[in-house]
Amino acid sequence: MIRLLLVDDQSLICQGLQAVLAQEADLQVVGSAGNGEAAIAQVSALQPDVVLMDIRMPVMTGIEATRLIVEQFPNTKVLVLSTFDDDRDIAQAMRAGAKGYLLKDMPAPELIEAIRFVYRGYCQMAPGLMEKLLTNVPDNDSDQQNIAEEVKQLPARERDVLCLIGQGCTNREIATQLHLAEGTVKTYVTHLLNRLALRNRSQLAIYANSISATLKELPRC
Repeated sequence: MIRLLLVDDQSLICQGLQAVLAQEADLQVVGSAGNGEAAIAQVSALQPDVVLMDIRMPVMTGIEATRLIVEQFPNTKVLVLSTFDDDRDIAQAMRAGAKGYLLKDMPAPELIEAIRFVYRGYCQMAPGLMEKLLTNVPDNDSDQQNIAEEVKQLPARERDVLCLIGQGCTNREIATQLHLAEGTVKTYVTHLLNRLALRNRSQLAIYANSISATLKELPRC
């Protein structure tokens, strides 16, 4: 059972989502909140698996709430569900640690599948939003070399891990495919975050997708 917390300052949105999600046997809405501050309190009390988070709310925005939830409750995943496809909102949400960014007008079946994927550790983006975000992946510094040159400097095994992260694989799935211990994969992920000056796994996935053509051209282990 996937336990869900709904966060939106419009109660009708929460009610509508709850009605849709209640029809799924493997989904359970355990609570709701009308702003980011209340969301953090609810996550602490209810320990949901996935939070559906609005962005623009009073008291505390969804972006700040996402950042705090990811830091304080690492077992809870945040999936943004917003009306707006603003570049800044998307970039800030993903940098805060959200596992995905979806739009409220998406079909209900696609939202339900996205929730299931996020619960399993995959990153989910609404169609067209990945392209918006690629230009916002942070550089190490203002003088950083071309991305293609940067990735060529990565050890081959780290490139393998990065490629699989871009395909949405979990650490366990990567370990199986590369015949590694799961702890070793975690170490590689940490090295990649440090080398590329990225904050979290979602940014790694976005980065990997942005250089997928380069990764395919480079030798594998």
